[in-house]
Amino acid sequence: MFESLTEKLTGALRNLRGVGQLSEANMADALKEVRAALLAADVHFRVAREFTDRVQAACVGQNVLKSVTPGQQAIKIIHDELVKLLGEGTTDLARKRPLKILLVGLHGSGKTTSTAKLGKLLKKKGARPFVVACDVYRPAAIDQLEILAKQDELGFHADRASKDVPAIALAGLGAATAANADVILFDTAGRLQIDTELIAEVKKLHAVVQPDEVLLVADGALGQEAVNVAKAFHEALSLTGLILTKLDGDARGGAALSIKSVTGVPIKFIGTGEKTENFEVFHPDRLASRILGMGDVVSLVEKAQENISQADAERMAEKMRKADFNLEDFLAQMQQVKRMGSMQSLMGMMPGMSGVQMPDNAEQQMRRTEAIIQSMTIQERRKPGVLNGNRRIRIAKGAGVKVVEVNQLLKQFEQMQKMMKLMKGGNQQKLMRQMQQMKGRGGLGGLPGF
Repeated sequence: MFESLTEKLTGALRNLRGVGQLSEANMADALKEVRAALLAADVHFRVAREFTDRVQAACVGQNVLKSVTPGQQAIKIIHDELVKLLGEGTTDLARKRPLKILLVGLHGSGKTTSTAKLGKLLKKKGARPFVVACDVYRPAAIDQLEILAKQDELGFHADRASKDVPAIALAGLGAATAANADVILFDTAGRLQIDTELIAEVKKLHAVVQPDEVLLVADGALGQEAVNVAKAFHEALSLTGLILTKLDGDARGGAALSIKSVTGVPIKFIGTGEKTENFEVFHPDRLASRILGMGDVVSLVEKAQENISQADAERMAEKMRKADFNLEDFLAQMQQVKRMGSMQSLMGMMPGMSGVQMPDNAEQQMRRTEAIIQSMTIQERRKPGVLNGNRRIRIAKGAGVKVVEVNQLLKQFEQMQKMMKLMKGGNQQKLMRQMQQMKGRGGLGGLPGF
């Protein structure tokens, strides 16, 4: 989402290399570019102006330490100011139990999926979530929430025969209490735009439910409009937090950078994809690091710990160390990586890689590789040497690809095995030559991560 902003910010700060001190003169052009980058990202003009003013005040006159360059020092200052802009610290949900959470927002913002995603996240943390379907207007809204609730084993209540939303909410409270739930989430109806009817309905629901948290689900792709929506809902309901969705898309990021400063309401969660696991607690310092191309190693490690057991990681590392790595192992490793999120999102968490764009067909290529390996027998995965012409034709048909693609994958995997053997033998010169040859042929393009 922030690729363009990252590129422009790092470019603006590149010119500060080589100067001995940060001054008003040498900061002027850089900050002009920083402000232009923020405005291009659809950040509110007042927020952009105040941000650059604070950065300039913090930078000017500071002696550059011997251990860092002026550019590095400016990046540190900008990082700290970005954290303040996004909202310092993580804002936890209220600790009350049972915890009642009301989710509000416009049509298309992702309320229903965010309700299920938040329920799943809280369940992973040890809670007993229960969801109540209070959107009785949008076709299939109740069915969607019920399917997601069953999928993630969340408590669920709905009344398809009633249009009395407050009554449905009260019945849902009773059902949740009977189920011994300690977190109750209410999915509400939305509109295409804010109107008096929408506000009146959510106010009435608020009065009946008496929620401990009122979270606005806002579409991050709306930019400044998301900020205006947040202001209107906050005036009507006194929001306690925000959930920004669709941060995995190509939106410019202005909402994330403006909304806390303009509304005073903290961002508590972010949605980074369509699947229920693509939902995270919002950490301002981590997002600031991603924006500045510094990566987010902490989140990357957390994702790895959630999706890959220590035993599996140790077993895989031992296999690679012994050069005993077959296609079955590779398939398992690839599926583990997939569970961690999209390749582009993982790249954004790696220091210095946030501006690197994965090929448009990277995810499709990974699915194709997975299909080819899954079309093999266990014996073929463990001993690819048995794959003769007839077997390769059968595998290609089973995976829905051409034989040449099967051959290409096997050749690339063979090259990877050779590299592992060279690493095992400690022959660094041969290893470097092998890598140079592979680079000249385009690398292991068919193997994700190479």
